[in-house]
Amino acid sequence: MEKRVVITGMGIWSCLGKTLAEVRDSLYTGKSGILFSRERKEAGFRSALCAHVERPDLKPFIPRNQRQFMPEEAQYAYMATRSALENAKLDQNYIDKYEVGIIYGNDSAAEATMDALDKFREFKDTSACGSGAIFQSMNSTVTMNLACLFRLRGINLTASGACASGSHAIGLSYLLIRNGLQDCMICGGAQEANLYSVAAFDGIQSFSIRENEPAKASRPFDRDRDGLVPGGGAATIIIESYEHAVKRGAPILGEIVGWGFSGNGDHISTPNVAGPARSLELCLKNGNINPQQIGYVNAHATSTPIGDSREAKAIAQLFGGYKVPVTSTKSQTGHEMWMAGASELIYSVLMMKNDFIAGNINFENPDEETACLNIIPETRETHFDTFLSNSFGFGGTNSTLIVKNI
Repeated sequence: MEKRVVITGMGIWSCLGKTLAEVRDSLYTGKSGILFSRERKEAGFRSALCAHVERPDLKPFIPRNQRQFMPEEAQYAYMATRSALENAKLDQNYIDKYEVGIIYGNDSAAEATMDALDKFREFKDTSACGSGAIFQSMNSTVTMNLACLFRLRGINLTASGACASGSHAIGLSYLLIRNGLQDCMICGGAQEANLYSVAAFDGIQSFSIRENEPAKASRPFDRDRDGLVPGGGAATIIIESYEHAVKRGAPILGEIVGWGFSGNGDHISTPNVAGPARSLELCLKNGNINPQQIGYVNAHATSTPIGDSREAKAIAQLFGGYKVPVTSTKSQTGHEMWMAGASELIYSVLMMKNDFIAGNINFENPDEETACLNIIPETRETHFDTFLSNSFGFGGTNSTLIVKNI
């Protein structure tokens, strides 16, 4: 018998805030986390725009001999996970007694890899890499660090699916719990925010060059969008079987009722309509949800000309004449990449629990393709009980989640 899967805790380290309350307020007020980086301009970036993500101080929590294994993205993930566990009322004593698993989305460790290999090349000695280098530079660095720091004894796995990584991590965790293979999971996504991790993106002209107006640069679905703005941080979600959550008296924030996924089977970087549409269709089918039950869509829309138009067509194809409210929180955060599927689930839950939809800021004029959607340009106070969140990535990997209020 399939089990119900509920969200019992959330934690985040984002350009919009480091607590759920800060992030909620930033969403409501339409705050932008995007700025102009002089460092990136001087380094040779075509676009010096990025989201500002503060580096955490882990000294009060983790001894130096363990910090040496943690690159930037693992540091963000640690702070987000500490908060999520506290939010879920899960302490270390409980974790030590039960089998808690982790699946976390991550698809790069660029700066750590570069630093270690630069030292090797400079000194022509492999020992110059440092004893922590291998653990910082592996793609599974986030899950290996968190599993050891929190003494997790359940599944330990990294989901690497480009900009759908965080969403896939949640979807896979959902399946394990639904099928009775785990009772409690830590899941989410992390993205390093350093300039080296996105230099190649800048090199293929993926980023907005609206440098004189940083807060207006990320403009999903808008006619004048000219590229995305890179962001980063980490977002952690605690999910459990409903029975497990009730038994331990956990707070229940929502229920994951559907996961859909697909591959485009097409171009490595240019999305099509059929792949995302199939992810949406499967999510609704798997969750036994009809389109009219969805009260809000958190779109993947990154502010790129082709990506936003293809997603708009896929959403319109699925919902038909029903004009569901749609926004992309990337208008405020930029594209949080490997983290986005998890952070945007948290953003959407915060809206659902606080009766508002954060406006798709900078949406001033639709184009021919995006005009088919009901895009909400300013914060709207409204109640909804069910939302759908899209995440799509390079290579044509797609993931869609549906969450219901409970």
